[in-house]
Amino acid sequence: MSKILKAYENIDFLKSPSARILRIMSEFVEPQARFQQNNIKDTVVFFGSARLQSREDAENQLELVKQDSPGDEAAISKAETGLRNSRYYEDAVELSKRVTQWSMKNYYNNGRRYVVCTGGGPGIMEAANKGAYLAGGKSIGLNISLPFEQFANVYLEDELNFEFHYFFMRKFWFAYPAKAIVIFPGGFGTLDELAEILTLVQTGKIKKDMKILIYDKIFWEQIINFEKFAENGMISPGDLSLFTICETVDQMEQELLAHFEKVKDKDKLM
Repeated sequence: MSKILKAYENIDFLKSPSARILRIMSEFVEPQARFQQNNIKDTVVFFGSARLQSREDAENQLELVKQDSPGDEAAISKAETGLRNSRYYEDAVELSKRVTQWSMKNYYNNGRRYVVCTGGGPGIMEAANKGAYLAGGKSIGLNISLPFEQFANVYLEDELNFEFHYFFMRKFWFAYPAKAIVIFPGGFGTLDELAEILTLVQTGKIKKDMKILIYDKIFWEQIINFEKFAENGMISPGDLSLFTICETVDQMEQELLAHFEKVKDKDKLM
């Protein structure tokens, strides 16, 4: 007679539709346990495109295209656009580095506070994790299983590198510990993340004092006309104050550190 498995040892059951609620709960409980083990108090979340490259990689890609396809104007134009957009990658590295250095100086003796958190993949995610790494600090990667684009970047340590199946559980862990959100240029995923965070703050589902920064006015005004929402009565004029649009790394750093200083007294009570 074969051994009768306990329910929690039965892999076929745990992967079945009947156990979906257990898989969902595991994506709540297991990250929570790891955050506690690593003394993570709160986070600064970086959102942005997974397709952006570092300046070095973008320069190499452009040279490669020019060598291999010198007459392919479309391919060259795409590579040139990639090189121009590489500034977002470099700026994310720099901002993350500065935030991590400030956090380590001010908070690491009393738990890890304002820890950089990303989606754990390439592009802006890699850039922010890289910035924390260069500062000598730890950062978080909330990865997700996707058929393309997404893979864990090399700047994450295993203890804070997560792999999610459910988007909504991943989004929970982006929002729940976050004290600030930084939105770099990106695609549908970044747009979704921005809209959801703004909606949660607007509707009071997020009650904490959360700073939301959007980087590069020119890019985002091509994508969303925020003022038209208010002019057409779709949002209240006051909702435009839920976020701040920044133009430089210095401005983003100043906004973030001023926000952290403002909530310092609240931090002491937590």
